[in-house]
Amino acid sequence: MTPLKRVSVILTEPVSLFEFAMAVEVFGIDRSEEGYEPFEFRICALHPDRPLMAKSTAPFTITATHGLEGVRGSNLVIVSATTPRGENGYPPEIIGAIRHAHEDGAILLSLCTGGFLLGAAGVLDGRRSTAHWMYCSDFQAEFPRTTVDPDVLYVDEGDVITSAGTSAGIDAALHLVRRELGQEIAVRIARRMVVPPHRDGGQAQYVDRPLSPDDSSSLGGLLPWIAENLVVQHTSRSLARRANMSERTFARKFQAETGTTPHKWITQQRILQARRLLEETDLGIEEIADRVGFSSGVVLRDHFRRHVGVAPGDYRRRFGVARA
Repeated sequence: MTPLKRVSVILTEPVSLFEFAMAVEVFGIDRSEEGYEPFEFRICALHPDRPLMAKSTAPFTITATHGLEGVRGSNLVIVSATTPRGENGYPPEIIGAIRHAHEDGAILLSLCTGGFLLGAAGVLDGRRSTAHWMYCSDFQAEFPRTTVDPDVLYVDEGDVITSAGTSAGIDAALHLVRRELGQEIAVRIARRMVVPPHRDGGQAQYVDRPLSPDDSSSLGGLLPWIAENLVVQHTSRSLARRANMSERTFARKFQAETGTTPHKWITQQRILQARRLLEETDLGIEEIADRVGFSSGVVLRDHFRRHVGVAPGDYRRRFGVARA
């Protein structure tokens, strides 16, 4: 295995500042006093003599240290985040540099929307990947040859690593350091950054609670009614009867409307409601389970961990509002 010595980050205008700064913080700071050699860190852009506009309401610029030729010979190439602009909207020179780096054996790491450039370069074809939860649907539609996992913080495919939104890039970068250089160095970097070396769960715990769909056309307002009556133990037969349909017709229309089965959709709604109660109230787990229609706190915990990635108690500690 080739050790990580030369690290290059590719910037595309407009530059998303947090993700770029995260790459600098993990790979671009000399921490030799802590017992490990610094990386040879290069900031690369198509036109290094032309300042790049940052993605900010108070405009300022960033100047790269190298052109795209600086990517050559890198062990790790980081594709930083920028505004998605469609598969054919990126400079072909940047896409070519990503492809050549991959062909030369470099590890590729995308930060947040930087994954769109990896998709445009074709290096995600036949692989799993992830992206910020806001963009996962668009990402999957734009690059159908990759399988997008919207729930995780990062996906490690060996020589290609994609990360989810914003701070998930820290998780992916520390994972890569841990994988390539060992747990001790990853922990040292994490300690200096005052972040955990590893976070439990995925990005599902950070997704906003969506509104229940208004299906006044195909299902006659049934979905909002279910969302308001989660405590009822619904069945496909009872819901079909309420919608004045046969069970077969109801199952077909429900699948077309929601993309899933009644049981799975209702479970999702119960989890969403449980999240709201964990965030906004101090109700106990058993009472929350009763209010959202789960038969017990044990069942709630099982479904919650499966869908959100963390236990209800951990979720409340992270997102709950302190109450008098």
